[in-house]
Amino acid sequence: RFAPVDELAKLFREANVLYWAKALLGLVYDFIDRAIADASDPPPFVIPHVRFVEAGLALSYSQGSSKPTLKTGTARTAFLLEEVIEGDDFTKFIHNMDPDPLLDPDQDGYEFALFLAFTQHIQYVKTGGLVYISDYQGNTKLLTDPQIMTHSSVSEGKDMFGGGNIEKAVSEFERRHVCNEFCKWPGFGLKTLGGDVA
Repeated sequence: RFAPVDELAKLFREANVLYWAKALLGLVYDFIDRAIADASDPPPFVIPHVRFVEAGLALSYSQGSSKPTLKTGTARTAFLLEEVIEGDDFTKFIHNMDPDPLLDPDQDGYEFALFLAFTQHIQYVKTGGLVYISDYQGNTKLLTDPQIMTHSSVSEGKDMFGGGNIEKAVSEFERRHVCNEFCKWPGFGLKTLGGDVA
């Protein structure tokens, strides 16, 4: 464990990442819903419905102490409490160093990983190339422990999202992202990014 003040800062950062991830994933589903409602034909694929785990920061406060260094009302320890992901199908779908799925096309979960890569495309475009979720992991219903990738102008040199925020990944996203069937559906109207279409 870290010193309480350091641990609290790290856990607040983790909670902040989850908060941002939920908001960015919500942005994606709003975009999808609007595009499908406006399209003349439905997409030729099923849209997965996934969310991030529910989580909360639990703080234990001092209620008075015989230790002169610990003031009453001071946070003694902190915990990040997360919803449990049931089952044995926990998978890392996309790493924070690469926008391509980690899975091979013949592996279970590959189509879902393609959907998550598509969500990155939407987030990148809708934020003007500033932000997207990476390090997608969990299962096809619940995700946890994401990273938020930001352009260097977002954080202005401050560590908003921790060591997993690799600014270089954002600057290379347009070149490295490989569009897939989700990205290419005309109803979404997304510009093709990166290399060959998956």
